Amino acid sequence: MARYDRIGKDYQRKRRAEPRFMELIEEALGDCVSVLNVGAGTGSYESPNRKVVALEPAETMIRQRPPDAAPVIAGEAERLPFLDHSVDGVTAFMTVHHWMDVPRGLRELRRVARRRIVIMSYLPGHTPLPDRWLTNVYFPGIAAAHKRRFPDLRCYEEVLGPVSLVPLLIPADCSDGFIDAFWARPEMYLDPKVRNSMSAFQLLDPVELIQGLAKLRADLKSGAWETNYGGLRSKEAIDVGLRLIVA
Repeated sequence: MARYDRIGKDYQRKRRAEPRFMELIEEALGDCVSVLNVGAGTGSYESPNRKVVALEPAETMIRQRPPDAAPVIAGEAERLPFLDHSVDGVTAFMTVHHWMDVPRGLRELRRVARRRIVIMSYLPGHTPLPDRWLTNVYFPGIAAAHKRRFPDLRCYEEVLGPVSLVPLLIPADCSDGFIDAFWARPEMYLDPKVRNSMSAFQLLDPVELIQGLAKLRADLKSGAWETNYGGLRSKEAIDVGLRLIVA
């Protein structure tokens, strides 16, 4: 069963495309007209100005796609039901770390794309993460899981060849509710409806989840969080290693 059939039931509630990311994605796609969006989920970041077809393995996610979303096919990245070089561009947004066989999936993206591949993902170890208090302090299990699951730059280059990297700085008012979106709004992580749209929390050990939430709640109440991290509230954006990987 696709992982998101288990963890993606409330995804559409909080996962909306961040406009500033969308602008960079559009720029990266360049003159691509036809685009395949792999691991498409509920359709965030699908271009309204291109001919997009989506591919998604989880029926739960497909059911949450809005009526005006791009047409969707049930399928997996490792076995794309498309001919060689059949679309101008292929996109994959925050999905690669969920694939069962990442190199095989990347080879499939390269096989199908005529011009461009645009991937949104974290790059572990690519940048210092001093501001990532959520996983550095309260939920280290998420940080450990990300280190295991997210491919590094070498993995992409071995399959796709030379790539360019576009930093995605996360704004303080980020509209897409992924794991680091609320770095300046810590209270949001106490809301189970917010956490339900983050795969990292859905896959976290329940004991660590309870302990981390208790510590965060206590630190917010005592003022310890504000003392240690309140300075972040004056920043407009932070860099925690989120990138567009463009081939």
